Amino acid sequence: MITSLLVANRGEIARRIFRTCRDLGIATVAVHSDPDAGAPHVREADTAVRLPGAAPADTYLRADLLIAAARAAGADAVHPGYGFLSENADFAQAVLDAGLAWIGPPPAAIAAMGSKTAAKRLMAGAGVPVLTVGAEPAEADLPLLVKAAAGGGGRGMRIVRDLAALPAALAAARAEALSAFGSDEVFCEPYLPTGRHVEVQLMADTHGTVWAVGDRDCSLQRRHQKVIEEAPAPGLTARQRTDLHRAAVDAARAIGYVGAGTAEFLLAPDGRLAFLEMNTRLQVEHPVTECVTGLDLVALQIAVAEGEALPAEPPATTGHAVEARLYAEDPARDWQPQTGTLHRLALAHPHTDFTAAAAPAGLRLDSGVDDGSAVTVHYDAMLAKVVAWAPTRAAAARRLADALARARIHGPATNRDLLVRALRHPAFLDARLHTGFLTEHAADLTAPDGKDTPLAALAAALADAASRRTALPSGWRNLPSQPQVKRYRAADGGEWEVRYRLGRNGLDAEGHPGTRLVDSAPGRVVLETDTLRQTFHVAAHGTGVWVDGPHGATALTALDRFPDPAQRTDPGALLAPMPGTVVRTAAAVGDTVTAGQPLLWLEAMKMEHKVTAPADGLLTELRVAPGQQVEPGAVLAVVQPA
Repeated sequence: MITSLLVANRGEIARRIFRTCRDLGIATVAVHSDPDAGAPHVREADTAVRLPGAAPADTYLRADLLIAAARAAGADAVHPGYGFLSENADFAQAVLDAGLAWIGPPPAAIAAMGSKTAAKRLMAGAGVPVLTVGAEPAEADLPLLVKAAAGGGGRGMRIVRDLAALPAALAAARAEALSAFGSDEVFCEPYLPTGRHVEVQLMADTHGTVWAVGDRDCSLQRRHQKVIEEAPAPGLTARQRTDLHRAAVDAARAIGYVGAGTAEFLLAPDGRLAFLEMNTRLQVEHPVTECVTGLDLVALQIAVAEGEALPAEPPATTGHAVEARLYAEDPARDWQPQTGTLHRLALAHPHTDFTAAAAPAGLRLDSGVDDGSAVTVHYDAMLAKVVAWAPTRAAAARRLADALARARIHGPATNRDLLVRALRHPAFLDARLHTGFLTEHAADLTAPDGKDTPLAALAAALADAASRRTALPSGWRNLPSQPQVKRYRAADGGEWEVRYRLGRNGLDAEGHPGTRLVDSAPGRVVLETDTLRQTFHVAAHGTGVWVDGPHGATALTALDRFPDPAQRTDPGALLAPMPGTVVRTAAAVGDTVTAGQPLLWLEAMKMEHKVTAPADGLLTELRVAPGQQVEPGAVLAVVQPA
């Protein structure tokens, strides 16, 4: 029987596993890098072991350090979570060789699915449908998807629509795959831009029982990484669902699978199913399956590892659950990851944390951060998963959209607005889903939101005045005087100047005729225009100001009243849009470049970001080299326009 369990992971999944361990009476051991020393998962564990360093390669990817940590803490079992070493057969074997229980499938099963190309051959031999393409792709095979054989999460993927572009795509995919997974093996398969990504949750024991624990749709993706997932997958016919579950179980039996895993498939527009890969671990999106079945999949993983037998059949699904991944990133700027301090993350609705079912409130929050957490470049940009359950799909989507819209999120920019719009989009509500959904509807999902930024800026200025209030309100005058002036920059770069007076007749705000100040406090301002009364909640952290109003949230930066005209950037300078590491360059000083030509790539938060020439011209400076760390705003290169 397991008495103490080490989670060889961090953040949200570590906290989620610890939650189940507490319910089962199992002691918990956390590991942490130096940047994670104060992270929530470390505070919540019974024991924590330091992994010196910051980069994953020096910490969470060091199998020797993880096993040493388990021994030092007296753990008798290791749960890998997901990511990092969770699908590393050598790590699984090393855990077993150390005399520890491994909460996962047998190393041989992990190895069998470790290479996507080998897995496809194995599945084809077991009668599971797969996508194939010839060794020498032809025009008839286009478009193609180049994929890393040893990886996932969108790394090493390239879409090819012209055979002339294939060599460059293969080279770029190999370079990224080698950097991310230690293997440059890639392969090509047909790319179905309107295909759906559907999957089956598997659970198998050591006694020969294999469950297909319902299915999920994970089609809403960016950069081939999932963003919104739901269970069950909507719109499947009874025959499709039966075929899907049978293929998943066949795949698991073909490799002698034990524990929790996921078989992923592509559902073509004509209804054909094709095996994509098998994830030999718990998936990020497992909460939606838990919400519709009431199962605790982590508890089942532990029970299977202890040799318990599963019942003959899994429970039936009830209702519908939808999960949204909240990322620190800017969808309108090519999904650039964002860093900084997360001052606040809170749902306005009642909810539960990490529980298998969504509870009476219908909402569940799985988060690896809390108020004051630092969002760094070292790890994935996901802050939290927000999950809603309801009796119907429409009700679950509405509940989740509302919970996200009302959430207080103060800190780095996030994809919150895109998630809300996607959940409310007619095509999503009609279940017209495919992997290109976010790209197809990008104009709707990332367009300026139409929030009343000027009114939010006025509320911010009045809240600031209230925070400095003495006997009389700041700016209050018995006689007419010069107006109070505050300047703010919005997230889209627009600047707003607020000019107002407070006198005997109340508020006189330029640009807001008829607006009356009902009440003001440092964190709350109530304004009334004609008969419409609106309440704004204002939070300030340094120069950052977040205004949560009835029409959504507005992030502002307080500016100096008299800006320094000397603060400017030389024309042609390319600035780092985020902190990160230069992984490779594609041009040299003296080269003639064209607008849009790739000059270099930055890696941050497990994603690569291309930096391109802003115009035709001459590359006169290249100030960085591969391996170099850069901070936001650093000059990377200078292109002298033609």
